[in-house]
Amino acid sequence: MTTQTISLKDRWNHLLLEKPKLRIRDAADALKVSEAELLATGCSENVTRLQGNWPDLLQKFPHLGEVRCITRNQTAAHSRFGTFDESIAFFGQMGQVTGPEIDLRLFMSHWKYGFATRAANHGEGGQSFQFFDPYGTAVHKVFLTAQSSISVYEELVQTFQSVDQSDFQAVAPLEAPRVERPDSEVDVEGFRKGWLATEDTHEFSGLLKKFGVTRQQGLRLAPAGCAREIPLSAIRIMLEEVASQELPIMVFVGSPGCVQIHTGPIKNIVSSSAEWLSILDERFIFHLHNPLVATAWIVKKATKDAFVTSLEIFDTKGENAAIFFGKRKPGQPEDTAWQKVLEKL
Repeated sequence: MTTQTISLKDRWNHLLLEKPKLRIRDAADALKVSEAELLATGCSENVTRLQGNWPDLLQKFPHLGEVRCITRNQTAAHSRFGTFDESIAFFGQMGQVTGPEIDLRLFMSHWKYGFATRAANHGEGGQSFQFFDPYGTAVHKVFLTAQSSISVYEELVQTFQSVDQSDFQAVAPLEAPRVERPDSEVDVEGFRKGWLATEDTHEFSGLLKKFGVTRQQGLRLAPAGCAREIPLSAIRIMLEEVASQELPIMVFVGSPGCVQIHTGPIKNIVSSSAEWLSILDERFIFHLHNPLVATAWIVKKATKDAFVTSLEIFDTKGENAAIFFGKRKPGQPEDTAWQKVLEKL
């Protein structure tokens, strides 16, 4: 065991004496290390380092039975209970899980490290599989529930465990934040024409990349009537209105390597303090950390069918925290009830 690791473990334990309910992600921030580095200090105890082809491991997850999937970023957390569908598909470095409950878009180039936990781990308890990017940031976590198969979990840990079970994890240094180009250097007219010419919402990321603009910058430069900033209080109003009308919606939250999606109605909207705005339903949980929310926008994107409307939330660093759509499938018109909710905002 290295001196560096002993020091980190001691610092973590000391921090937990002061804040026993502190979650590992918040502890990592407080200790100025990555979450993967902190989790690795438990290797050979209640943590197992994994290795291998991550798509191969993910394709075994349907055999786990019911699980709880968690994807989060610094501002929003998305937690969904369900079973992995058998039709997990990979296309090079892209993958998708499209079941009725577990619905994921996977960007495998960001999946660098994997671990399995076997017991309660300082606020995130039980058996789990956890994956991290090269910088040690969590991209996706899968926790077992009372309905999961422990035998399948144990078999997968045994199959994919690494020969390296040291309690130190090296990670790459964080890259400098992307510097936004001045608007004057952007082909605004070309960008707006491209926006109106898209035939699918999935083309939007490619459009931003083509013209070299950030997502929030793109909203500022959008064609007339296609993007409007709204008060942050409108987020809670939208959620409460959707819940009262029992409207099915889609809730997207992304990490560096995964976008997790909930589709369906929401019920229990909780705003217990100025810190958090939450959806606390039986099969779906969403948390939004209000102090890190900077802006909210209503956005209209062109498709081959018609415009599709979303509410998008950005954090203090200009990164997208969460996106809300009305429930729809390609080829279907957008729910007018969803449109009316956003129009009221």
